[in-house]
Amino acid sequence: MTEQARKSSARVHHYETTVVWTGNLGQGTSDVRAYGRQHEITVADRPPIPGSADPAFRGDPLRYNPEDLLLAALSACHMLWYLHLCAVAGITVVDYRDEAQGEMEEWRAGGGRFTEAELRPVVTVTAESDREKALALHKTAHENCFVANSVNFPLRCQPTIVTAE
Repeated sequence: MTEQARKSSARVHHYETTVVWTGNLGQGTSDVRAYGRQHEITVADRPPIPGSADPAFRGDPLRYNPEDLLLAALSACHMLWYLHLCAVAGITVVDYRDEAQGEMEEWRAGGGRFTEAELRPVVTVTAESDREKALALHKTAHENCFVANSVNFPLRCQPTIVTAE
């Protein structure tokens, strides 16, 4: 489908998220060492996600950081599309695990960007399922993934298909 065709038939979905900083240690941001990077991410009627900066940026290593969440969003979006496509195609997935990896460069002058990411799903299907089709559906899932279509860095998918015993 061409880009123009996609846009002409687009439905728009709206999302709202609230991020509240909880890291004021009593002095606000009077100094870069005077405040915590802790925050909570919430979506209406759901439990909060405890967030912070990456530990490399004075963050709490026990909380999720934005970089973790970006990689998780890429992985989860791909997985959800893939499971849907398998269900429609008659492929029975009984287990799915992705140990995704991403790389971010930090610029000396400040800021930075993700330079690449790779999804590495290991998918277990029943013996009756078509393994070749199961493998091929990863390409379609990647093409349809809303989050993958929203990033401006290379995102690869290196899937493995295993047959359940």
